[in-house]
Amino acid sequence: MSLLAVLKALHVLAVVLWVGGMAFAHFCLRPAVLVLEPPQRVRLLHAVLGRFLRIVLWSALLVLASGLRMIGRVARQAVQSGGVFAMPLDWSVMTVVGLVMVLIYGHIRWVLWRRLDRAMQAADVPAAAAAMAPLRQWMAVNLALGLALTAFVLAY
Repeated sequence: MSLLAVLKALHVLAVVLWVGGMAFAHFCLRPAVLVLEPPQRVRLLHAVLGRFLRIVLWSALLVLASGLRMIGRVARQAVQSGGVFAMPLDWSVMTVVGLVMVLIYGHIRWVLWRRLDRAMQAADVPAAAAAMAPLRQWMAVNLALGLALTAFVLAY
């Protein structure tokens, strides 16, 4: 198996884990936990999101590293063969949208999650519940971006 095949596989698997996890959380987990009382619901979502955000950190890093490595490899081959590297449109779109998604993830992880975590550490359930709303909204934005990007790349 070539290095390019390994990089592509890692890239796609990391994207599937990240975007699929957001879809599961938004469409399956969130509606299912509505049967719980608010304190139980917030505790469960806090525990689940903490684990998920740690996994997404590694997925996002893997997506960035594998994507940059693949672009760099093709660019280097073009230059070494005497040509000029012109990044294809779909790669450019993937790069820009992927970077936006990573920035949104960073906001979710290091701003919104910390707000939720601090409220949970203080046992302030109303503040924790309030902290969930923007976290959910930004995760929905990232999910929409991930799905739109996937559809674009597959249709391109």
